[in-house]
Amino acid sequence: MELKLVKLSDMTPGQSADIFVMLGLKEQARTRDDKPYYKVTFKDAKRSAVSMIWADHALFSECELNWKAGEFYKLRCRYQENSFGSQIEIDRIRPITEADHQQGFSPDDFYAKTRFNRDEMFEELLRHAQTHISEAPLLRLVVELLTDNATQVKQHSAAAQNHHAFIGGYLEHTLSVVRNAIFLADKYAAYYTEMQPPLSKSLIVAGAILHDIGKLYELALKPDGWQFTAQGRLIGHILIGRDMVREKAATISDLNPNTALHLEHIILSHQNLPEWGSPVSPHTPEAMLVHFADDIDAKFHQVAVHYEARWPAEAEFTNRNNVLKRSFFLGLHDAST
Repeated sequence: MELKLVKLSDMTPGQSADIFVMLGLKEQARTRDDKPYYKVTFKDAKRSAVSMIWADHALFSECELNWKAGEFYKLRCRYQENSFGSQIEIDRIRPITEADHQQGFSPDDFYAKTRFNRDEMFEELLRHAQTHISEAPLLRLVVELLTDNATQVKQHSAAAQNHHAFIGGYLEHTLSVVRNAIFLADKYAAYYTEMQPPLSKSLIVAGAILHDIGKLYELALKPDGWQFTAQGRLIGHILIGRDMVREKAATISDLNPNTALHLEHIILSHQNLPEWGSPVSPHTPEAMLVHFADDIDAKFHQVAVHYEARWPAEAEFTNRNNVLKRSFFLGLHDAST
């Protein structure tokens, strides 16, 4: 019997269907009776679901010998939701074939991606650098770091989870931070014209562009999503980014040492507090503005995604399952209707 071909993320509880999935994670464990089993996580771009393969399961041997994380499969299965989360009961499974591409299979469908054009965002980022960074050596440093790492800049996530945790998320977030930073630099430079030294828009824009550059080496895309690299776990993106800037600065002989110091400080302080990851807090007005430009973009993204979830029609508040640990108001409901 043919079943409807649907996406895992579109399945409803109790539904049986054929689906294309990626095997994200295969974990081996043992029961209290010391019998082996596998907890297998299948996913598409928007949902993950677990299948428990017990020792007496008809597919146990196939799972143990042949199923591999990162590979794609076609399943015939039944979808359920319970207190343990999303679950699927597998009836049939096979690896993807060439014929499946004719039915709509594409590997690109299994990772969340930015909704914006990455090439266009990258070009805009370069334009902002060329327009707003007036110091030629600083501009060279920024442009070379972007172009040297262009493929990763367009591909990378901004985080392992929480905000902009998808392909192109790094670029989407960085561009948004730069737009915020330009607005703040123009506003406060016009307000406070007697600051000495004057507010440096060049440093603000350079710092906004490069504040997260170390994330290109802090994170890597794995079958079960964006994960920290060994370098990311042991050093972290802030120090990785400072080192990238320092190494590039060493190749630019006419870069002002004071400018380089200010830029390093922006990167080191952009998360503001030690408990948020920064070894120092902002001690320059440029570093302070970059911190707030970054912070509001990351936090508002989290709020916006929370509001995009499907809440019950009668709900007046969301739940507190978000990074900010607060419920958000959805609106009053007329009890008489």
